[in-house]
Amino acid sequence: MIHGRLVVVAALALLACSACSRQPESGAPPASATADNSNSNAAPRVEGAPEIATEPDGVHIEYHTYGHGEPAVVLIHGWATDANYWSAQLEPLKSKYTVVTVDLAGHGASTRNRADWSMGNYGEDVATVVRQIQNKQVILVGHSMGGTVALEAARRIGDRVIGIIVVDALKSIGLPPLSASEIDMRVAPFRTDFIGQTRKYVTESLFAPGADPVFVQKVAYDMSLEPPEVAVPSLQALLSMDFATVLPAIHVPVLAINSDLTPTDETRIRRFLPDFKADVLPHTGHFLMMEAPQTFNPVLLRDIDTLTRRASH
Repeated sequence: MIHGRLVVVAALALLACSACSRQPESGAPPASATADNSNSNAAPRVEGAPEIATEPDGVHIEYHTYGHGEPAVVLIHGWATDANYWSAQLEPLKSKYTVVTVDLAGHGASTRNRADWSMGNYGEDVATVVRQIQNKQVILVGHSMGGTVALEAARRIGDRVIGIIVVDALKSIGLPPLSASEIDMRVAPFRTDFIGQTRKYVTESLFAPGADPVFVQKVAYDMSLEPPEVAVPSLQALLSMDFATVLPAIHVPVLAINSDLTPTDETRIRRFLPDFKADVLPHTGHFLMMEAPQTFNPVLLRDIDTLTRRASH
């Protein structure tokens, strides 16, 4: 029972809880983008204004850019949420770095004209945005499903990525994979009653006792409004995720800031990610960056500084 709950919580924790066939591309920014930025007649970027990156499959990915400086910190939200879930991190981050928030396909303001909701395609969403920004160095920060998406994005972006920070994510690395029947059993309630099951799961499994009930209900309501035609296959794709296809391509440190809602087995995870290190924040739930920003933000800033200094050596 504990193992089963850990897998589902970790999965939806990776979510907000068939690898993509595209080959990794060069991490260098496109020459056309560099030329555009050098055009003295180009309109200056308005901080936080919506920008669009167009995927090879025609999906429009909306993103927002704040601040200046190296590295660019790219914030990747979890399942059934959007870039607004990082609002408590924008001010402290943009005072030191370039900050980019992304709405993954089918989430927030991005379009959902896609049939394949694999983690690989979500990784390509992020990679497509990163190819439009000019920073030489990038740190990917992924909450929940965004942690898996960050791994997929990193292997597509290349050596511009100097590190990955995950937030309450990747806890299932090294656990035995789920069988097809186990995956179907976990997904079936969401297929049958997506709104009801999502609200039930969020309120019962993703928050610690004593959490603000108004905030809990807000998150449950928000997430239950995600289109089921996006959310359900995304859940199935994540539960089917084979980390063995991704982890060998990850050659940068992966740091975690996790809640203590479910355990983080660092020893097990380090067998697959030798540089993995986790900070566990006590008495927090799955959305710790929103629940406890006063505790979370200093840890995030420290981790970004650690990765930046390490890359400079």
